Amino acid sequence: MPDAIAFFAIRLIVGIAWVLWLMPRKQVAAAYFRIQMLLILGLSVLFGLTSPNLKWYAAALAVTSFAGSVMWLLERRRAGAVAIGVIAIAGWIVIALVLPATEAPEAKMFDNIRISALASAATLGTAMSGMLLGHRYLTAPGMPLAPLYRLNDMLGLASLLRMGISILNLAESWHSLSDSTYVIWLALRWLAGIAGPLAVWYMVRRILVYKNTQSATGVLFVGVILTFIGELTGDLLYRTTGVPF
Repeated sequence: MPDAIAFFAIRLIVGIAWVLWLMPRKQVAAAYFRIQMLLILGLSVLFGLTSPNLKWYAAALAVTSFAGSVMWLLERRRAGAVAIGVIAIAGWIVIALVLPATEAPEAKMFDNIRISALASAATLGTAMSGMLLGHRYLTAPGMPLAPLYRLNDMLGLASLLRMGISILNLAESWHSLSDSTYVIWLALRWLAGIAGPLAVWYMVRRILVYKNTQSATGVLFVGVILTFIGELTGDLLYRTTGVPF
């Protein structure tokens, strides 16, 4: 079973990279993407330090993200976009193919673990990227609101996907909740990791009607905290029950 910190770090890397790849990049200042590349660089180092067996994958992600940050610093958008794509695909490969191979023999539900991890990455990445994008409006108030709308809607879709997968896993493995403590953890996982981000999505949509990006950023910051709590609680459930709720 992969280290909990490493598993969290790689999901956040993948989520951020895919969000950056799918968002409308032309309308956003290059400095935003440079900061995101540096964030991925730090997460890659953390991933390597906490998963020695995958240090070469972590090194490749770190080198690519550093090169990407330089490209965005130099306003080489096409080369920077290539770096984002490489990180997104490489990180997805680590989650979908490499991490399951490090699982203990008694671990269950490999396919569900992969799918659940990717849904978790989407939730974490959209919340973090949306919050950081909101901060860009503090220094660039004239930037179009379309990118922030897009990232917020991506957060809503990711939360719905996360909810659907959690419901399927619960329907298949409800008997794993044999202790009342697990039920409490599941409730926290749902309230903070699914209901919370959906509430954040709705509130930000309403706030952006009035073009109040500062308030929207504050709400998205709460969304980051909620997704972190929800996904870490889900990890705790997974490590005690073997089911990725």
